[in-house]
Amino acid sequence: MAIEDTPDDGMADWAEALLEQKSGEGDAPPGAVLSGDAPRPFSTGSNSDGSAHDINMVLDIPVQLSVELGRTKVPIKHILQLGQGSVVELDALAGEPMDVLVNGYLIAQGEVVVVNDKFGIRLTDVVTPSERLRRVSKN
Repeated sequence: MAIEDTPDDGMADWAEALLEQKSGEGDAPPGAVLSGDAPRPFSTGSNSDGSAHDINMVLDIPVQLSVELGRTKVPIKHILQLGQGSVVELDALAGEPMDVLVNGYLIAQGEVVVVNDKFGIRLTDVVTPSERLRRVSKN
């Protein structure tokens, strides 16, 4: 069975990978370990012998943290007219909390502060982990 690659169809690569995975399933029994180490469950707690699980493996993974002032939609002709000193009106009101995003997902809101001549953000509201999971699962 062949998968057709259609423009703007990001799922085609996933479908092809799934087909390859299914065609290779006859080589090993379900649940078999295919490479060196046995799989270990991921947990933030510790097990009965006192050793900590490997949450430390993900602590050094870099993520993109950004703070969003606001958004707006403008036609391309207005973007082409922008120059130094141009002002773009955003949908946020002055004094409103700003959104703090990690890899595009809202994790907190905060207010702008200045520390040692650099801008920063003081978090005023942090999204609970359960709410973050609910939002991610909706997308």
